[in-house]
Amino acid sequence: MAGLTDQPFRNLCREFGAGLATSEMTTADTAQWQSRKSRHRLVLDNENGLKVVQIAGNDPAQIAAAAKAIEALGADVIDLNMGCPAKKVCKKLAGSALLQDEALVAEILQAAVNAVSIPVTLKIRTGWNTDNRNGPQIATIAEDAGIAALAVHGRTRSCMFKGNAEYDTIAEIKQRVKIPVFANGDIRTPQQAAEVLEKTGADGVMIGRAALGQPWLFTAINAWLDKKVLLKPPSIIEQRDIIVTHLNGLHELYGSTMGVRVARKHLTWYCQYIEGAEEFRNKFVRIDSVEEQLQTTIDFFNRYQLVEANADLASLRHGETSSWYQPKNP
Repeated sequence: MAGLTDQPFRNLCREFGAGLATSEMTTADTAQWQSRKSRHRLVLDNENGLKVVQIAGNDPAQIAAAAKAIEALGADVIDLNMGCPAKKVCKKLAGSALLQDEALVAEILQAAVNAVSIPVTLKIRTGWNTDNRNGPQIATIAEDAGIAALAVHGRTRSCMFKGNAEYDTIAEIKQRVKIPVFANGDIRTPQQAAEVLEKTGADGVMIGRAALGQPWLFTAINAWLDKKVLLKPPSIIEQRDIIVTHLNGLHELYGSTMGVRVARKHLTWYCQYIEGAEEFRNKFVRIDSVEEQLQTTIDFFNRYQLVEANADLASLRHGETSSWYQPKNP
């Protein structure tokens, strides 16, 4: 999710009901915080909820120093990443590679907790590989170290994002510890969120890639969990306004040149959920101007509204109704 869960996107997710939204993963090496990438990831002004900053590293002293610095920046929560499966992270013995060394995990967690007065949380996977699902042992170490909450992705590091998430290990972890446990992996719909909560006994679910292009998914999940109401997606004009708000936030955070480039990634995710948006997406990703990006988006959705209205009339004549939907190419 690095490169995607920037502040404008986090703010949108919170507005649609996400209880917590964590920053993009940032290195614990404070010497690298002056890079353009890290500077944007550590922007905490204008955050519309709890400020949760995620860091990754493998040196207890370095992580303790980073935690102190992040607390000084005004963070409310520090999240430690021991779940990232990316090769460039794992080859530095960071992210999910740390699951191979339980003693080092204990040192890192203790150092981070002792360094700050704010809560420290942890993200892990179920283990290093399918023969070593040591998530329950890591969870016990985390609780003993004073970790406030634990998020668990239902795959091992070797599984990357392949196959289906397994929830048995998450259920075992939940049975093992008293701290809050959040289940993650393959949760794309409100119904799946409810099923995973039932299977694992977790205290909540964490949504990652499924929220890209549809930040309103959190509203739908909350409605289903609270009232068993299945909400329709926002209208096309509501989606227009959400996307324009998102684009404005990206342009403001990154500036015109970089903001235009980052906006292309986010717009591509939104287009997965819009029938007939291929031509619009192909045009948008070639635009180099802030003003043209915004105007092209507004024009597309205004035209689309007319098409949608005609389609709705035709559906009503045939007694059809719309409901929560999935991307064309999930």
